[in-house]
Amino acid sequence: MFVEELIRAGYLKSKHIIEAFKKIKREDFVLPDDRNKAYINAPLSIGCGQTISQPLTVAFMLELLNPQKGNKILDAGSGSGWTTALLAEIVGEEGKVYALEIIKELKEFGEKNVAKYNFVKKKRAKFFCEDAHNGLPEFAPFDRILVSAAATSIPDKLLQQLRVGGKMVIPIGEQYHTQDIVLLEKKEMDKFKIQSFSGFVFVPLVKK
Repeated sequence: MFVEELIRAGYLKSKHIIEAFKKIKREDFVLPDDRNKAYINAPLSIGCGQTISQPLTVAFMLELLNPQKGNKILDAGSGSGWTTALLAEIVGEEGKVYALEIIKELKEFGEKNVAKYNFVKKKRAKFFCEDAHNGLPEFAPFDRILVSAAATSIPDKLLQQLRVGGKMVIPIGEQYHTQDIVLLEKKEMDKFKIQSFSGFVFVPLVKK
């Protein structure tokens, strides 16, 4: 099973994240014709020029983000809804996940997929068709912010909406070039600890 492979390779480490990966099935978030490919370690097209990220990358980003039970999380560029569902499973009944997807068809696709786990009905996950660069100021501050598509620079509005003590994980780099996954920890209102991890390629974070 691909979860065990990710554990053996050292990408999945935390018990609560491993449990979420086992419960939330990737096959529920791919296009029907790709269900037989759901467990290969590769990105898959979900239409509209976007992809569901490869499992290795999602595992790596969630381990950096380190989401916790009860967190309020912004999932920016939610796409297929897979990361939204993983996060909703992790935060539990006391947590909330706000999913942002600018492409209407993908917002509906992701919301429908996440609804398979009753997270939408239970209001643990809520979807918005908005530009992820702007965040959701009306629900800020967030304990965690996950961005699953590459921006050319870190959006200021997302930095502002991150709670002091919170973490954001975001890919940064030019389109069609190798990009960095960046971990930001907000130490004070305008002070961040930043770590970068190179060697990744993401689809672009779409803007209006």
